[in-house]
Amino acid sequence: MSQREKISVGILGATGAVGQRFVQLLADHPWFEITALAASERSAGQRYVDACQWVIPGDPPAALADQTVQPLEPNLPARILFSALPSGIAQEMEPDFARAGYLMCSNASAYRNVTDVPLLVPEINGDHVALVDHQRAQRGWSGLIVTSPNCTITGPAMALKPLHTAFGLRKVFMTSMQATSGAGYPGVSALDILGNVVPYIPGEEEKFQQELQKLLGTFSSEGIVMPDLLVSGHANRVPVLDGHTVSLSVGFDRSPTPEEAIEVLRAYKPVCGDLPSSPDRLIFVRTEPDRPQPRRDRDAAGGMAVSVGRIRTCPILDLRMTTVVHNTLRGAASGAILNAELLVAKGYV
Repeated sequence: MSQREKISVGILGATGAVGQRFVQLLADHPWFEITALAASERSAGQRYVDACQWVIPGDPPAALADQTVQPLEPNLPARILFSALPSGIAQEMEPDFARAGYLMCSNASAYRNVTDVPLLVPEINGDHVALVDHQRAQRGWSGLIVTSPNCTITGPAMALKPLHTAFGLRKVFMTSMQATSGAGYPGVSALDILGNVVPYIPGEEEKFQQELQKLLGTFSSEGIVMPDLLVSGHANRVPVLDGHTVSLSVGFDRSPTPEEAIEVLRAYKPVCGDLPSSPDRLIFVRTEPDRPQPRRDRDAAGGMAVSVGRIRTCPILDLRMTTVVHNTLRGAASGAILNAELLVAKGYV
């Protein structure tokens, strides 16, 4: 796609931490060009560099520093919109933008479990994007909404999909160790998290169960058919800056050996085609006894791959393993950008 053919995109909630990640990642994207930055009334009308307290590494892209932040209204000069809005605001506003004809790629949780809204990790369930045809027919929208999953369940879903296909996943017990960046900015108080583990994150454990089932479901003409799958999880916030770690025990219809599981994971080929943000290698299997670790493995394939290790037998279920994924890249902004690339590849733009 040549420079003059780039697709215009906008970012809702552009001044927040996830919005800043969108700005950073889209500034030199081969398919997309940022033509609109939108935020709350507090920021609208200001230059982006003045409205935004930049909290991620580096500086705001120079080409966007002087761009005026626009109100959150459906008259933005863009074809695709990336939503980094808080869930409550997203629930209210995202349908207005879809109704007005925008292709909404949302990082918010508001519509992830709505039956006619795709919940996408393109490499494992890219065919679910066809659910937007149902969405448009039922709602009369010229635009659409697709969503990215919870940043914690993204890594396990990527690792479990090939195992589910090969062996029939039936039970998942998981414990998360979630980085502080997952709480946004300013996030968790230092007095609460330094030298500590917080064993409760509101709403996270419910998302584990609901979203994993939808991600691993099968697309049909009637919608997404959920698998016969039990999920139980514990969510913990830990003093790590970036990278969500999840320890899993899993049970299958046919119990694989660790060696069989490793072979399946290493052989997995993504099903989304050749998209700019999709890594050549989706799953990195670590065989060291103490890997994966967030500091060493969160940036695998530019933060877009999942690292899986400690694959061994489980005395209660079948296998145990640990996953690490970059929560603000694969689990947030980069994942939503990949969803937009899938929409382009499938002809929705």
